[in-house]
Amino acid sequence: MQNSRSKPCSCPSLKLREVASMYFTMVAAFLVILVVALQGSAPRQSDFPYKVPLDPQGLLELSWNVSYPEQTVHFQLLIRDLQFGLLFGMSDRGEFENADLAVLWSDGHNSYFGDAWSDAKGELHMDSQQDYQLLGARRAPEGLYLLFRRAFSTCDPKDYLIEDGTVHLIYGFLEKPVHSLQAINISALHGGLQRVQLLKPNISIPELPRDMKTMEITAPDVVIPSQETTYWCYMAELPEGFPKHHIIMYEPVVTAGNEALVHHMEVFQCAAEFDSFPHYNGPCDSKMKPDRLNYCRHVLAAWAMGAQAFYYPEEAGLAFGGPGSSRYLRLEIHYHNPLVFKGRRDSSGIRLYYTATLRPYDAGIMELGLVYTPVMAIPPGEDSFILTGYCTDKCTQLALPAAGIRIFASQLHTHLAGRKVVTVLVRDGRERQVVNADGHYSPHFQEIRMLKEVVAVFPGDELVTTCTYNTEDRSRATVGGFGILEEMCVNYVHYYPQTQLELCKSAVDPGYLHRYFNLVNRFNDEEICMCPQVSVPQQFYSIPWNTFNRDVLKSLYGFAPISMHCNKSSAVRFPGEWEKQPLPSITERLREPVPRCPPAPEPQPAAPVPLNLGQLRR
Repeated sequence: MQNSRSKPCSCPSLKLREVASMYFTMVAAFLVILVVALQGSAPRQSDFPYKVPLDPQGLLELSWNVSYPEQTVHFQLLIRDLQFGLLFGMSDRGEFENADLAVLWSDGHNSYFGDAWSDAKGELHMDSQQDYQLLGARRAPEGLYLLFRRAFSTCDPKDYLIEDGTVHLIYGFLEKPVHSLQAINISALHGGLQRVQLLKPNISIPELPRDMKTMEITAPDVVIPSQETTYWCYMAELPEGFPKHHIIMYEPVVTAGNEALVHHMEVFQCAAEFDSFPHYNGPCDSKMKPDRLNYCRHVLAAWAMGAQAFYYPEEAGLAFGGPGSSRYLRLEIHYHNPLVFKGRRDSSGIRLYYTATLRPYDAGIMELGLVYTPVMAIPPGEDSFILTGYCTDKCTQLALPAAGIRIFASQLHTHLAGRKVVTVLVRDGRERQVVNADGHYSPHFQEIRMLKEVVAVFPGDELVTTCTYNTEDRSRATVGGFGILEEMCVNYVHYYPQTQLELCKSAVDPGYLHRYFNLVNRFNDEEICMCPQVSVPQQFYSIPWNTFNRDVLKSLYGFAPISMHCNKSSAVRFPGEWEKQPLPSITERLREPVPRCPPAPEPQPAAPVPLNLGQLRR
């Protein structure tokens, strides 16, 4: 578009079009020459430190790196079995509609690469702003490497904004030649989705001590069940008399060939009040699993597909072993086997790195958010219902040391209806800093994430955790609780130095909720039983969810006093009055971050880049 202040060009318009045509032809020819020149050399693994398989068969593998100075992600796709192209991209929750896509396609003779988007009907369109920038294609014995880059923010309304937190990646294979982008039928593609944290924190790796030892907590050569989803539990134990050590690092151990099946893994330490725990090796939901294993819930390590090794800060380590610490550990592995492979054996798990030379501080884990109680509920049919849990100034003033604590990692958690989670640090009524946020949160992708910067929390500070839920597919209220169809809103923050404060959460005052039920009963024809023997969930289930009842519940959660749980590790509250506490008053909110747009590129035609890949398979 011509600048309104520029002088009219005296050159004939035909020549201008010819020059532009020659320019773009030369650019395309240069890219083809570049691609040909790059063939045959496999990229260095060090260039792309993060890696994840995209499909269950391992035919498509993504590697990437992040440049914060350039605000850019560089992608490398390894296509082991290229037919007639593929789609790769991002969308809000893994849908193929309204997606931002990089597309490689072939008509059987010529190949093309382009930046595209799909509309609400799933139809593809070439993007007028080509922001997936092709860097090259390389053939190697293991397959075709496709290299391209993308800015975090492009300020193109058709593009996905790459943010901190979970990104839903989608892919699809083209199994037949297509003559144009528009001819691609998304609904007929063989494809899927993979969740990753694209924007990994740029953290320097601390120096590890010389006396560091390792311990592997792994599955004992189990046969992965031939079903789509399995949670497998295995009990392990530390040696008798194992003294106190610090865990300073851990990393995944994934059996070769099972990289696409091992979705996530966690190691839990059992409760110290039990002298022993039964041995068990089997599905976590089996009726044969001993009930006592439910008391193994203290997280020592957590890994999810695409995550790297986890390092503790050099000042702190996670204590395990010694007096007051259970010898018993529970390994839990989530196997995702959508192709229902049979007879696949697995010995995956987590490798702990630990030292007997204790660091200055023990690390601790604190629960923030909402108490697991049915008084916090979400009506059915909601697209974005918000619940908030508080760690109040009164609790931190009482429980934190004068020098405060340092939060260095965080694990967000909800059940199936959760869509967004954020925790914000509030000081003197003003929001100061986001501790952790995930605007595209998925309950199917939970990992402990190292924070980009350590968050200092002092006595008198508040930590506010907000969760957004979607219940459009539900016909009755969803209440808080432990069940998978009930809900949670939790942030497990990892910090040092460890304090006695293990849980700092809230829930609405039960008396005010009782008033809500009375009000709803008065304004609706249908009676809601207020009998003492009727549970809170049953009262929620009996509510007719009209607009009035929904709005009043939202209002109640926004002004009613709260019941605070300011708990020690023994599950006993700190001394004080914790019922009917006023909601924290927040007078100043953080400003929403404004996406940084890259410099405007030279005008480019909305046309694909030709690729010299030779004649593809028929």
